[in-house]
Amino acid sequence: MSELSHLTKQALLQPQEALQEIQNKKNSLYIGIPKEVSFQENRIPLTPLSVALLIENGHQVMLESNAGAGANFLDHHYSEQGAQIVYSKEEIYKADIIIKIAPPTMEEIHLMKQGQILLSTQQPSLMGLEQLQAMMKKKITALSYEYLRDEGNVLTVVRAMSEIVGATSVLIAAEYLSNVFNGKGLMLGGITGVPPTEIVILGAGTVGEYAARTAIALGAQVKVFDSSIYRLRRLQNNIGSRVFTSVIQPIVLRKAVRSCDVVIGAIRSNNGRSPCIISEETVSNMKPNSVLIDVSIDQGGCFETSQITNHADPVFRKYEVIHYCVPNIASRVARTATYALTNIFTPILLEIGEMGGLMSLIWHKPGIRNAIYLYQGHLTNKDIAAKFNITPKDLELLVVSNR
Repeated sequence: MSELSHLTKQALLQPQEALQEIQNKKNSLYIGIPKEVSFQENRIPLTPLSVALLIENGHQVMLESNAGAGANFLDHHYSEQGAQIVYSKEEIYKADIIIKIAPPTMEEIHLMKQGQILLSTQQPSLMGLEQLQAMMKKKITALSYEYLRDEGNVLTVVRAMSEIVGATSVLIAAEYLSNVFNGKGLMLGGITGVPPTEIVILGAGTVGEYAARTAIALGAQVKVFDSSIYRLRRLQNNIGSRVFTSVIQPIVLRKAVRSCDVVIGAIRSNNGRSPCIISEETVSNMKPNSVLIDVSIDQGGCFETSQITNHADPVFRKYEVIHYCVPNIASRVARTATYALTNIFTPILLEIGEMGGLMSLIWHKPGIRNAIYLYQGHLTNKDIAAKFNITPKDLELLVVSNR
C-alpha cells in the first residue's frame, strides 16, 4: 500500500464532523381579535382565509362576535374556517396575542393580562399617560402599526392605507361633484369636447400620488403642489406621465385653488400638527359647490376652514364650498382595507410562530423591532418618551438580556 493510500485510509477512520440543521422551536399561538369599540372603525385585522391559514399552521384564533361585521365578514365566515367565536370581551383578552386596529382604551387595558402581546395602531400624539402607565404596569409588549417597516424599509401599513385613502378621496370628490349630493353636477374627468375637471392636490406623498393616479385615469386635469422638489419629481416618475407640479408658492397656489373644482389636502407632518396652508380668505373665493377634501384632518387639517366630520355626517358647507373632513377615510372601504392589512399581519403572525416567539422575531427583523414601543412593560419608543419626558430603554439591550 502506497504512503498516500495509507494516509487516506487513516483519514477516513477519523471522527467526522457533521453539520446538523438547527431548527427554531415552533410555538402554537393563541390569538384574540376583539370587536373594535372606536367610533366608526369598520376594519378588522384578519380575513377568514387568513384565519384558516393560521389555524392550518397549528395556531388558535378566537374572535369576538360581530368583530368583522363592519367589513362585511360575518361570524360564520370565521367559524367555518376554524375560528372560535366568543360573545364576551373578557374571554377575548385571555389570548396571548391581541391583534386589533384602534389603540386600546382604558377599559380594554384593564381586561389585558400580565405579559400580553398587543398589535394595534398607536400614534404618539394620541396616547395618554394613564394608558401608557397601565400597560407598563401589566408588562405589555406592544407594537404600533405606524412604525412597522417591511424588507424595503417602507412604513408598510402607513403606505397601504395611504394608497387606499389617496384613490378613495378622488372617488369621494366625484360623488360630491354630482347632482346626487347637490354638487355642481359635473362628471369627474369630463368627455370629448367638454373641458376636464380641475383637481388641485396638496402634498406629493403616497396619498397625493394615488390621488393623482386615480384622477388622471378618470381624465381630470391635475395640479400637484408640495414644498419638496424631491417628492414632486418622485411623484412624476412613479406616475409615468407629466403632470403640473409646483413648489408651494402662495400666489400660484391661490390662483389654482380659486379656479379648480376639487382640492385634496394631503400634507402630513412628521411630528405635531400638519401645516395650514390654505387660508379662509382663499376658500371664500373658491367657485360655488367646489369640493374640499382634507385628508390631513387627523393632524389638524391643512385648510383654515376645516372641522372634523364623520362617516354618518361627512360634509358641511362654508362659503358655498363642500368640506369633507372625515379622519378615517380607509374605514369607508373597510373590506378593501382589511385585505390590505391582513396581507401584512398574517406573515408576521406566522413568523412569530415559526421563530418560537416575538422575541426571536424582534431580534432578526429590524422592521418589527422599529415598531415595538413597549417591551415587557419597558418604554422603548423615543417619540412617546419625549412626549411624557420619560427616559426610553434600549430595545436591543432588553432583548439581548432576555436571550
